[in-house]
Amino acid sequence: MFNFQNLLERSAFGVSAYIGEKVGIASSRVRLYFIYLSCATFGSPIVIYLFVAFWLNVKKHLKERKAILFD
Repeated sequence: MFNFQNLLERSAFGVSAYIGEKVGIASSRVRLYFIYLSCATFGSPIVIYLFVAFWLNVKKHLKERKAILFD
């Protein structure tokens, strides 16, 4: 069965989970705050979200490369 929430979480880059883990709150609450903040500021937090997603992706690739080089 198609589950929209699972699709969204798989394609959302893990930004909400990362922020929630670092701050110590649930990722669902981070998503909710992001939605509210985006509506209140006409979408400007989307730029921050995309920057963090890019940064996490680069960080993941650097860790993978480091593991390959030192194995």
